[in-house]
Amino acid sequence: MPEHEQLGPRAEPGGPAGPSRPAAPSGPVGRTEPPARPDKVPLQARPPLAGPVDPGPGATAWPDRMLPLLRTPTAARALLPEPLGTHRPGPAEVAAVLDLALLVGELLLASGEAAEDVEAAMLAVARAYGVHPCDPQVTFTRVAVSYRPRPAEPPLTAERSVRRPSGDYARLALLFRLVTMISAGGIDVEEAHRRLAAGLRGGHRYPGWLVALSCGLLAGAATVLVGGRTDARAALVFTSAFVAATVGDRLAALVARHDLPEFYQFVLAATPAALIGILLSFNGLHLRGSAVITGGLYALLPGWRLVAAAQEGLAGCYLTAAARMVEALYLMTGVVIGVTAVLYVGINHGADLAARDLPVGASNPPIQLIAAVLVTLAFAVMLNTEPGALPAVMLNSTAGWTTYGVLVGAGQQPVAAAALAAGLVGLSGQVMARHRGSSALPHVSAALGPLLPGSVLYFALLAFVRGDAEAGLRGVAQASAMAMALAIGVNLGREAARLFLPAPEPTATPAAGRRAQRGRHRR
Repeated sequence: MPEHEQLGPRAEPGGPAGPSRPAAPSGPVGRTEPPARPDKVPLQARPPLAGPVDPGPGATAWPDRMLPLLRTPTAARALLPEPLGTHRPGPAEVAAVLDLALLVGELLLASGEAAEDVEAAMLAVARAYGVHPCDPQVTFTRVAVSYRPRPAEPPLTAERSVRRPSGDYARLALLFRLVTMISAGGIDVEEAHRRLAAGLRGGHRYPGWLVALSCGLLAGAATVLVGGRTDARAALVFTSAFVAATVGDRLAALVARHDLPEFYQFVLAATPAALIGILLSFNGLHLRGSAVITGGLYALLPGWRLVAAAQEGLAGCYLTAAARMVEALYLMTGVVIGVTAVLYVGINHGADLAARDLPVGASNPPIQLIAAVLVTLAFAVMLNTEPGALPAVMLNSTAGWTTYGVLVGAGQQPVAAAALAAGLVGLSGQVMARHRGSSALPHVSAALGPLLPGSVLYFALLAFVRGDAEAGLRGVAQASAMAMALAIGVNLGREAARLFLPAPEPTATPAAGRRAQRGRHRR
């Protein structure tokens, strides 16, 4: 299937799922070959220890080293000690290193990584090759890096633009491993470019038909998650939501094929769920049309975008946080337009769309736990998560949803319960990522899928359609509170892992040392 037909309501970092297309940033991101660079320079990455290392699960300490540097003013950042006999990189070498750092940052941002983590990766690449002090800067659609070797010399600044970022966690894992290898030493700039180009040729890990089925499975499982029922009517509701989401996926793919903005993809993708939900409400079987709409829109409503915006704000990236919030507002408006006309017709003719405002915590715990794991699995596939990481992601989701259900069942407020569950998911996601030597984002984003405030946003929308502005505003405030609680929980889990569970430093190996000696002799 052509890649543009694998689109539709696809999971992506601001979404957690929605009709999206592969990232098309300017420069080389849309291609699999490395960009044009200065003359070939076999500049060797400078190892952090006495000798270079072979990267492995323990060689992922660079985020813990770079984040404190990023949070320190540029002028106060300590320079790496200059080894004896090491010359300062020349202009061509600096240009090649900055080009590599920009390309890595561009692809990381397009794959869904947070702005602060993208800056940390760019800083790690630059410092590994001795290009310091440098100052990376990342916003929602732009990456830049500035290098000034001496106070009396003019700075060298380069930047790239990223268009339409979309979630691709397999590519994110590839980039994370590449930065780990560069930080460990033993890879020159040319080899890093070659490995990056070879990895980009891998494409998606899942066929298009499986992604489309995952979209339907996500919608069907969401109906069970919200309702907690397993009778014959629930099976019909599950099937209806599955069909609605799949049809919406194909409509969005049709629009994406003509290079129309995401806004129009969301408008079309939201219509089938609303239409089928209204039709089910008109029969005498007392089917829950609201559950069909909630499930069908679960992949479209920008719950994860709100969480990502809150996380950017907590990290101090306020410009990126505001941009993500505005993006969520626009896409939410697209969903509103796609649903509103159908809902108006249904409600004016007596359709019953009443349902609960939040996922129930203890209606049918075993069934809802299975539904939560299925929602997570569908999210992970749509986010192109590596198959080897799926068991860990589902385990993390099980722990998070169980914690949320137990706390809500014990009388805890849903917002507080979501924050505690997100803290556990964030902490365990960091532990899993450090064990696998990869980014924590794939282990956290999909695992939080069952807790995202999708149903809250839907019922706030329903209140506005019914003319109850006060209830609608309350729903929006509740959804914002849930998003902030999830973001705070994940952020606290991350900071706790960084402070109390530091990644072990890499250890030198003789084989790696011999490779590094050959690299230095080439230079």
